[in-house]
Amino acid sequence: MSGPIGPLTASGLRALTGDAAALPGPGGLGVRLAARLRELIRDAGALRPGTVLPPTRAAAAEFGVSRGVVVAAYEQLTAEGFLAGRQGSGTRVADLGAGARPAPKAPPPEEAARPGVPDLGGFPRGRWLAAYRQALTAMADGDLGYGDPRGHARLRTELAAHLRAFRGADTSPGALLVVGGAADGLTLLADTLAARGRPRIAVEDPSSPRAHALLRRRGLEVTGVPVDGEGLAVDALREPGRLGAVLLTPAHQYPAGIPLSAGRRHALVRLAREHGFLLIEDDYNGAFRYDREPPGCLQGLAPDVTALLGSVSKTLAPALRLGWLLAPPAWAPRLVHDRALTHPTGHTLDHLAFAHLLHTGDYTAHLRRTRRRYHSRRLHLTTELAAAAPHFTPLGTPGGLHLPVALPPWSREAEVLAAVRAEGYDVQGLGECALTPPPDRPGGGLVIGFAALTPAAITHLVGVAREAGGPPPPPGAPPPPR
Repeated sequence: MSGPIGPLTASGLRALTGDAAALPGPGGLGVRLAARLRELIRDAGALRPGTVLPPTRAAAAEFGVSRGVVVAAYEQLTAEGFLAGRQGSGTRVADLGAGARPAPKAPPPEEAARPGVPDLGGFPRGRWLAAYRQALTAMADGDLGYGDPRGHARLRTELAAHLRAFRGADTSPGALLVVGGAADGLTLLADTLAARGRPRIAVEDPSSPRAHALLRRRGLEVTGVPVDGEGLAVDALREPGRLGAVLLTPAHQYPAGIPLSAGRRHALVRLAREHGFLLIEDDYNGAFRYDREPPGCLQGLAPDVTALLGSVSKTLAPALRLGWLLAPPAWAPRLVHDRALTHPTGHTLDHLAFAHLLHTGDYTAHLRRTRRRYHSRRLHLTTELAAAAPHFTPLGTPGGLHLPVALPPWSREAEVLAAVRAEGYDVQGLGECALTPPPDRPGGGLVIGFAALTPAAITHLVGVAREAGGPPPPPGAPPPPR
């Protein structure tokens, strides 16, 4: 079936797509309408290059939906390169070439697809500038001095209220320590563990290679604990009496993307109290869950044995170097003492600006906006995988800024990583996150950071990974060696 070259009426568009409310697939109406239009353009040929789509108001009236649904669908496909719009000439079907799939017009940014990197273009520059102006105007002369090593009292007050309301933390302004990010707080805790004479720390296996390196650099002995569908396998903790701490990401485990189950939380807390070790909770991606409210932090359940680490690196930008450490009361004096020695003054202007964002509600509004954006990009990634690479299996729960993906059994992680990295995508391998890297063998997986990727870049990345993964073996072929 061929579509016309020139304007398409709203009724003609509806005849091609069917009723919007009846469109199949995941996501809202806008996502499903975009998927159907993409299919008509790319696969079915029913919408030919040059076809002018009806205005959004007319199409919305014909479909019986809000105009925003159609606007969202048009904007999504324009960003992907399937549609093109010019002032005064309407929205047209783009010329993709002979069977070509759209690709990014420019190389992806340096950190594209790196797990944990937010959409840096979405940083609220205007709000941050206004908050800086407010901080400079309202700050006292004394605020320009060395200040409190725990961080400015105004920020700790606003932050304590935010963590109680949105992360279920058990905290007060006096208990918080403002640090330069989660890694800075982890360094402070590692040094204190070593000074206490209990330098053995257990970490989730797999988990962040950077965390492994940091802990070893501070002189700690790092041991791994397996992760399964409920998070850290508490029963697999060996010699808990020798542990100084356990480092974990209970809200959204990195890289598996799963929360620590309630049963595991209670079992871990009982074990920590029995053997006197510290639970170090990296609240990694705790603000981002797309199918429900994110689980509260572990610290709220057991403040006596848990140190909570958090930052704005995933919610605002890593360049701000703003984070927090909430430790048990018995740990606080040593931490504050060490902080005063190594960081005699804080970034007071940044503290006051962030406090202003928290106080006005601009920070929580920013989180709502970014959750919607990241949910849409995650959905686009899983949809592309299902359509173009169905043998690649998404893992984990709908949350966070990365998607773990299991490769088909005939693919090799190293080969797929080499291909996507050659295209500029800083994807991590699941095998690279293991405490002891596994031998090169078929299978493995990818850890794809999707928050900073445009829809076109997601489509391109999936295509590259699919090609590098290779076709499935013919029926009856022996399975690859493992």
